This record gives sequence, C-alpha cells and structure tokens, in this order.
Amino acid sequence: MTVIVRDLDPDVPADTEGYARVRQLALPYMLFTAESVRHFRTHSHPDAHVRTLVAVEDGEVIGVAGASLAHDAAEPGQGFLNVYVRPDRVGRGAGRLLTRVGEEHLATVGATRLYTWVLDEPANRAFAERHGYTGARPAHFLRLDLAHRALPPLPEVPPGVELRTAADFADDPRPVFELEAETVSDEPGMVPVELTDYEAWLAETWRHPLLDHELTMLAVVDGRPVALSMACTDGATRYSTSMTGTARPYRGRGLAKLAKIHSLYRARAAGITEAFTGNDAGNDPMIAINKWLGYEICATEVRHVRELG
Repeated sequence: MTVIVRDLDPDVPADTEGYARVRQLALPYMLFTAESVRHFRTHSHPDAHVRTLVAVEDGEVIGVAGASLAHDAAEPGQGFLNVYVRPDRVGRGAGRLLTRVGEEHLATVGATRLYTWVLDEPANRAFAERHGYTGARPAHFLRLDLAHRALPPLPEVPPGVELRTAADFADDPRPVFELEAETVSDEPGMVPVELTDYEAWLAETWRHPLLDHELTMLAVVDGRPVALSMACTDGATRYSTSMTGTARPYRGRGLAKLAKIHSLYRARAAGITEAFTGNDAGNDPMIAINKWLGYEICATEVRHVRELG
C-alpha cells in the first residue's frame, strides 16, 4: 500500500483518534486523547506556524508529526519537529515522509535550527542521525504505580502557607499564569522560553482538556500562589504532571514537593492508578522530589538538533 502524508483535519474523528492512538502506542508515557489533539490543532498560537501531519496507509493513520516554531523562545528561528510511527508499522517510509514534509514547512516559516525528541533506542537514534540530527540533552520519563505503591506520609503544611487547587482560581487565573511564567523561565533545557501572552496561555494551557483543575495544587502565601504542581488526566485512570515549580523567593522550603504530593494523594482518591512525569536529566531538585515520591525511570529521550541552511 502507498503511504501518503497530509495535514490532520481536526473535524474528522478518524484523524484525531488515529493521531492520539499513534502517540499512545509510540510513547505510552504521555497522555494523548482525540480531544487534546483537536485542542492543540485549533488553539496553538498563530506565530507558532503549527502543522499537524498524519501518514495514512489504506485509510489508516500509521504515523504522525508535529512541526512548529518556538514563538515564545528568547532566540528566533527555533523549530520543533517530532515524528512518531506506530511500532507495528515501522519500515514503510512513513517516518521519512513525515520528516521531509515537516522540515520543508519549518524552513519555509523561518526556522534555522530544528529540535526533535528521540527515544534512547538504537533504531530511533539511527533514524535521527541519518536525517542529519545530532544527539544532545537527555530527559527521562518516570512512572509511579499509584494502585500498589504507598506514597510517603503527607508533610505538615508550614505556618502561613495554604494549599489550594487551580479550581479556586477559576475567576482570575492570572496569578497562576504569573507563577508558571516565572518557573518556566528557570526550567533547564536547550530552548529557553518566556511566557508573556496571558490570553494565549488561557487558550492553550488553562483551558486544555487534559488539565485537571481539581488535582492541580498550589501553595499560597498571602493570597498569592508561590508553588504549583499542574496535573493532567486522561479522564480515566492515568495522570501526568505537566509542570512543578516554585517562585524564586520561596525555593528551598519544600513547597513544590508539598503541592505535588497533595496532588498525588487527591489523584489516588479519585481513582487514578498510574502517574507519569518527566525530568530533564539536569534538573536535580525535581529528580530528588520524584525519587522521594517513588517514581521510577521507565524510558529516556534524547533531544537531537539539526542546523538548517
């Protein structure tokens, strides 16, 4: 059968469901649903020049790719291209076609450097290297069995600190945005970003269909959030932490750890049985927190880079 590559149609369930299915099979440590795929496709910032691609064989989605510019990066021209193929459909040319179409698009919209995440496995790394990408920074996926593994005892909440959920900020989420903007700017990584567009954050993050406002926990001092652990769920039994961090003046007090463990306790009480998170290999504070919570590394990705031109 011939493989063709085209843009995903967010209004076609077979496209969004097929995209989510490929991502789940290729990368089961992240949460994807048809609704989250549709949301990403329809609410991405216009300056990101997003293209969401599907590789189709005999009417079936067998591979997917996301191509975008890092519009909020400090340095212009940074592009992201991530390609995934169903493990039982590799070797049919889908990955090669998706890579070519994604790279051509990013070059057209001004990308000068491309970043891609590649699972740290020989075949995946060899594919990236054949296409001109060089391995750089590693990161880990971690898993916690909430159904069978005991969590550490809940620490005491320090005097002057109050724990609230994101739902408590439904009327005015700007303080949550401001806290995330500060923590993101300090997060280790190869592409520093700056969150400055509140309306875009509302559309892309706050209203994301996987973000669970009841399980997202914040440590609050004098009415302002100073630490947070943002939680996503698939609407069933799987949970993922999308961001955990603390405002600079409050670091070193265990507040991010406090927020995260309370989120996990609430998640388990809500019927969640499996929790995932990710760690940049250089983020020692979060590595220590996740180890204390009982997370174990289940896979490693390596960010690869290619210069264009």
